[in-house]
Amino acid sequence: MTNQVKRVALAYSGGLDTSIIIPWLKENYHCEVVAIAADVGQSEELDGLHEKAIATGAAEIYIEDLRHEFITEYIWPTLRAGAVYEHKYLLGTSFARPVIAKKQVEIAKQTGCDALAHGCTGKGNDQVRFELTFQALAPEMTVIAPWREWDIVSREDAIDYANERQIPITASREKIYSHDRNIWHLSHEGGILEDPANEPDEAMFELTVSPLKAPDTPEYVEIGFEKGTPVSVNGEQLDPLPLLEKLNLIGGRNGIGRDDLVENRLVGIKSRGVYETPGGTLLLAALRELESLCLDRESAHYKQQIALKYAEMVYFGQWFTPLREALDAFVNSLMQPVSGSARLKLYKGNVIIAGRTSPNTLYRPDLASFTMGASYDQRDAAGFINIFGLPLKVHALTKK
Repeated sequence: MTNQVKRVALAYSGGLDTSIIIPWLKENYHCEVVAIAADVGQSEELDGLHEKAIATGAAEIYIEDLRHEFITEYIWPTLRAGAVYEHKYLLGTSFARPVIAKKQVEIAKQTGCDALAHGCTGKGNDQVRFELTFQALAPEMTVIAPWREWDIVSREDAIDYANERQIPITASREKIYSHDRNIWHLSHEGGILEDPANEPDEAMFELTVSPLKAPDTPEYVEIGFEKGTPVSVNGEQLDPLPLLEKLNLIGGRNGIGRDDLVENRLVGIKSRGVYETPGGTLLLAALRELESLCLDRESAHYKQQIALKYAEMVYFGQWFTPLREALDAFVNSLMQPVSGSARLKLYKGNVIIAGRTSPNTLYRPDLASFTMGASYDQRDAAGFINIFGLPLKVHALTKK
């Protein structure tokens, strides 16, 4: 296979793994390497990436701004679905992979590549997310996963490999954490976090202040939605990118959005991750409150079941699948009346609901009030209870 590959498109971040993959590919496959970096909101991590890729042996590098596409076509659909993996994880890394891999495939085809490569380890979920996208969009291309081929078995080995070849890296034996950042979140893994008994180091956090050091005065924020899609903050209409950036700042300064969890990876391994998702935490809380006004009981309860399946599919890398697209159609139909706003009170890491309003609200004060009125005849309840409880009554009589 090494002789058949001529030109490889590599998903490139400039981090430890992909920095050493460029020279490794050239040494072992004797091929040209086209580096493809995606801007999904990782901020300053893109600085100097072009020079670094060329210096380490890439024939070309493409740096693509995917932030708007990422938010509107991946983040918003997942948010509307209410998808959360294992109670806590808001899927920040999971849905970033298909948008990156999709662009990687596009550029690979444009630049005459015959293979695709990624820097995901053989233990993780990301290898599945990248390669399922490759299978869906470029099944004819060879896939190279160096972590499943080379003799490097740890991040320490990777650091040694880089140092031997004088490849500049930011990781060190003291700074061994693995980070993944985008416009939605920042994840932390490795180092002391590999022992789930250890408390995270406060110095590790970047997007959120410690709740202990957050302001002593609560801050209010009002988030507006149209058909389940965020459109405004505090009454100001905003495009997707500035909207999410603003909510990240608001949530971050109030210590909102930290989650520490031991999760079940697709490959069957439990792993421990610490996540910062300030803006996403606010959006999910606000949208849920608005749904409570606008969705009827049966729709709301069934949507909870859909959310579990949707979260699994995103986590497992099954983005480009007929089922995920069909679930989107279901969710989009259900969210048609979900317009309005929710007001949140933020205080030292807590998100407190302070109000919600919608022109499509199903909440009727005349029905909800403790005061009896013409809209509801309480005497109807007796017959309803008798019919609803009939199976229980029959069961009890049978036992007698």
